[in-house]
Amino acid sequence: MTDLPQVSRDSALIHAATQRAAGEPVVPPPALASIFASQGDPADGLVYARSGNPTWTALERALGSMENADAVVFSSGQAASMALMLALARDRERIVLPADGYYNARVLAAQLRPHGAEPVLVDLLDLDQVGRELRRGPAVLWAETPTNPLLRVADLRALGRLAEAADAPMIVDNTVATGLLQQPLDLGAIASLCSLTKSASGHSDLIMGAVLTRDEQLLGDLRSWRTLGGGIAGPVESWLALRGLKTLPLRIERQSASAQAVAEFLAGHPRVTAVHYPGVAAQTRELARAQMPRGFGPLLSFEVDGGLDAADAVIAAARLIVPASSFGGVESSWERRGRWPAESAPDGLIRLSVGVEPVGDLIADIEQSLA
Repeated sequence: MTDLPQVSRDSALIHAATQRAAGEPVVPPPALASIFASQGDPADGLVYARSGNPTWTALERALGSMENADAVVFSSGQAASMALMLALARDRERIVLPADGYYNARVLAAQLRPHGAEPVLVDLLDLDQVGRELRRGPAVLWAETPTNPLLRVADLRALGRLAEAADAPMIVDNTVATGLLQQPLDLGAIASLCSLTKSASGHSDLIMGAVLTRDEQLLGDLRSWRTLGGGIAGPVESWLALRGLKTLPLRIERQSASAQAVAEFLAGHPRVTAVHYPGVAAQTRELARAQMPRGFGPLLSFEVDGGLDAADAVIAAARLIVPASSFGGVESSWERRGRWPAESAPDGLIRLSVGVEPVGDLIADIEQSLA
């Protein structure tokens, strides 16, 4: 955790890794080393770079400042997810996951089934269903909100109460919101998962993941799985992620505002049959405002008439928005999400990541693409 004085999360994020000693670089440079000089007890200090790197430490301090927690960074979001599943599924029979969340979490849970718990898919908005599944036996609750790609908003506080009653640790995939927009650890989660590849780093130039937790036992388990499994982040990637993280407050504020404007435009377009974004979803809009008071993030999705071929044609017609898979970058991008075999999205669904371009330019590009 950060030891900065009481300042806003934004300031803590910017300054958590800043060096202030005379003669030291203000920004910690990447430590490009596989070994560190050492002797005696290897538990004392840096020894071998699979166990620790000062560039990770700087990044973890900054990440931890967002949720007043300790962070563990990994080589990817999937590596972080696997470590979490392996650490929490010990002595537990089931992992309860959202049926409409990130599809690779479901795929990973199924792949790990011989070594861990059985994946069980639920609708996180159906609290009765979630409660029933948690009561059926020792379980882990793997929550995600807003979900990817349908941007559905689940009530984390209510889910946290269900998990506590069932003695089931709850983790929250917080990738879409990041720790600036949503604080899962304050709402009952034992861990907050984030793909740093997306909004947190924000420049589409690295792959990394992280877990934030305040639980000392889980923290130790995650570090152990990272060291033994080798899912370590590179120092250059860590340095890039730290650099990108410092501008997250500015980026995500603009992206959230632009995504809201784009969602409202799409909601009134005759070719659009559905828009999925917390700011326009009447059923959960008030919950989203309470849970994410600073904004709803850069990611939205929408469905066009004509299905698969029509969606592909819209994407191909873009002049500004990049056809690509990921989200949270400074450049806007979109894709027909159903092109991935394991994804459950409707054929005509387009997932759009709103960048930092002027929103008027984005809407104009979307309008001519839909035409």
